Amino acid sequence: MNGQPTPLPANDTGERSRRLGRRLALGALAMFGFGYAMVPVYRVVCELTGFNGTTTRIGSGAAHAQPVDGQRLVTVEFLAATSSDLAWEFRPDVASVQVRPGQVVLATYRARNISGRPIVGQAVPSVTPHAAAPYFHKVECFCFTRQPLAPGESKSMPVQFVLDAALPADIATLTLSYTFFRLPTVSAQAAADDRDT
Repeated sequence: MNGQPTPLPANDTGERSRRLGRRLALGALAMFGFGYAMVPVYRVVCELTGFNGTTTRIGSGAAHAQPVDGQRLVTVEFLAATSSDLAWEFRPDVASVQVRPGQVVLATYRARNISGRPIVGQAVPSVTPHAAAPYFHKVECFCFTRQPLAPGESKSMPVQFVLDAALPADIATLTLSYTFFRLPTVSAQAAADDRDT
């Protein structure tokens, strides 16, 4: 015993290398699967908690069954934006409305394709302050589906919503904003089929 490590037989070293390679490959596969699963998991968490200003969806019957708070008015402001690669004009028809929690409200936005080609867009909504998002329930919204616009076409885009009566009392104003993004790989026909289903 001179303190030197005993060399492993050559076939034992090869087996250890193969085991390590399998473990590394499984680790890489697990990380890819985790990353792939994070998008839908993140979306569900945002919808349940209102994290990052994500609103919730509610059925028409449940929306109309909400108690209306006749003593309170909340200002809802509307904002609109487009991504830099989307050649659309996009704006709300009104800048703001005053609503009572529990009241079903219909608001409209307008989009116009100012390019010379058909474009399909998808709107991403957000509510601020983020603490208000779990209490902002959408009944119907143009953001639920892809939106195709022909060259020069203009379209009114409705959103129907209700504020939950449990909205914290310190929230007197909230902002609903949409950003439209271009979907370059979706054909106008596929988007139209998507809206019809």
